[in-house]
Amino acid sequence: MTDTAAEGRPRIEPSTRVRLHDLAVRRDRDEWIVGRMATRTFVALPAAGARAVELLGEGLSVARTAQRLREETGEEFEIPDFVSDLTALGFVARIGDHPVPDPAPPRASLPWLRPHHVRLALHPALAVLVGVLITAAVVVLLRRPDLLPGYRDLLWSPHGSLVLLSGAAAGWTLLLAHELAHLVTARAAGVPGRMRLGTRLQFLVMQTDISGIELAPRRHRLTAYLSGIALNLSVASALILVLAGTTPGTTVHRLLAAALLLALMPLPFQCMVFTRTDLYFVLQDLTGCRDLYGDGLAYARYAFRRAVRPSRRAGTADPSTRLPPHERRAVRLYSVVLVAGTAACLAFMAAVTLPVDIALLVAAARGIGPGHGLAGNADAAAVLIVLGGINVLWLVTWWRNRRTRRNRRSHGSPV
Repeated sequence: MTDTAAEGRPRIEPSTRVRLHDLAVRRDRDEWIVGRMATRTFVALPAAGARAVELLGEGLSVARTAQRLREETGEEFEIPDFVSDLTALGFVARIGDHPVPDPAPPRASLPWLRPHHVRLALHPALAVLVGVLITAAVVVLLRRPDLLPGYRDLLWSPHGSLVLLSGAAAGWTLLLAHELAHLVTARAAGVPGRMRLGTRLQFLVMQTDISGIELAPRRHRLTAYLSGIALNLSVASALILVLAGTTPGTTVHRLLAAALLLALMPLPFQCMVFTRTDLYFVLQDLTGCRDLYGDGLAYARYAFRRAVRPSRRAGTADPSTRLPPHERRAVRLYSVVLVAGTAACLAFMAAVTLPVDIALLVAAARGIGPGHGLAGNADAAAVLIVLGGINVLWLVTWWRNRRTRRNRRSHGSPV
């Protein structure tokens, strides 16, 4: 029988039986990934932990589960504490006769989109078609290198406001399509997914939370991570093939060249793995790390403290020593990339991006007035709306996400 603790929670006794929510389990190297897809919560457990989940799920009591594990491994396990941890993760539906409160799961984007609607997104034939399209574009470029775009292709019109507005519209459309590719491939693998705005250092980004994809097979995981890049390359390849059939110098050719450059521009950003881009998740998966960014940041802080306060080395523990050897090596190397990349990005923002933005906004503010004519006022207004709007949106998004993380910490939830 399960008694109720003083604080209102069910007390876990040796005879207690629990009922678990539907959990997915996948083996990963020497550990097991156990998670609940409805809440997009997962955890890495050793073999004994995964076995404990299996036994509890079969209806064995806490005492019987501990006994079975002792018989199988020869070790003692604190199953009551383990059940408490599972409850905190939201994996337990009922403890004895007491139901466990279950908070509403995170809302998914496009909830009407079901896995069977988009199952072809994970079909191997789609990857082959993308490869054929990219190969065809590369062949055309080798024969027509003049089709490669340059920065001047963005200036397809003498009217700056038209260039700015059309570029913003096309850029955000491509960004939305990029994130939809992540959402669709994740949904095909049974992961709900949610799209939202976020910030990465000084960059305003749209990101898709596909937590739970860790429970899918590796091919599906890598497909979900790389689907956005594949979409950008597919759009760029299609534009190259169309460009080859248009007359240089025409408005159509200039517009297509500008669109091609906009499709290619996000790809170098993906190499900035220190900002947790798509390629970061590929790198994290291939190295077998659980939290490459978090562990890398912790190690970088430890190394910094050791460098500035060498007299306190003995009292500072290396956080990477608790990791398996293969993770430890990857985390230490990544911490170097993290520090160097972050420093370079912030330095570029301070030296280039911020001064240019301020100069453009000041010039636009001065360009509005009765003495500047209709075209001058339109150009200035476009700069203020687009450039100023993006900076305001970055600030609002950064503050909102910061407040959300703070609220999660205050409630004891993982960040």
